[in-house]
Amino acid sequence: QVHLVESGGGLVQAGVSLRLSCTPSGRTFMGWFRQAPGKEREFVAAVNWSGGNRYYSDSVKGRFTISRDNAKNTVYLQMNSLKPEDTCVYYCARGGNSGRWNEYAYWGQGTQVTVCS
Repeated sequence: QVHLVESGGGLVQAGVSLRLSCTPSGRTFMGWFRQAPGKEREFVAAVNWSGGNRYYSDSVKGRFTISRDNAKNTVYLQMNSLKPEDTCVYYCARGGNSGRWNEYAYWGQGTQVTVCS
């Protein structure tokens, strides 16, 4: 059993940055997803185990960056130029290898990101 822990969420103004962290990442494909109340969980970003291949949803491409530090067993999501529509609970996940959330076996508890205009 893998217990993922996210951190770094918070309440911020539009336009600022936040960095989310998730551990343990393991030597495996990792994904970030988000979910707003009443909406489906959606893919945000993913990275392969080496960090050489990164994938983003169109809604965050150019603003968010996924990265990992395998020595620290941690994956990050750097979120820049935050918008009110980025307000969601953000989850990290492992065990999958795509943008489909139902392929991931292990999930964190989520961290709330709230962006005020």
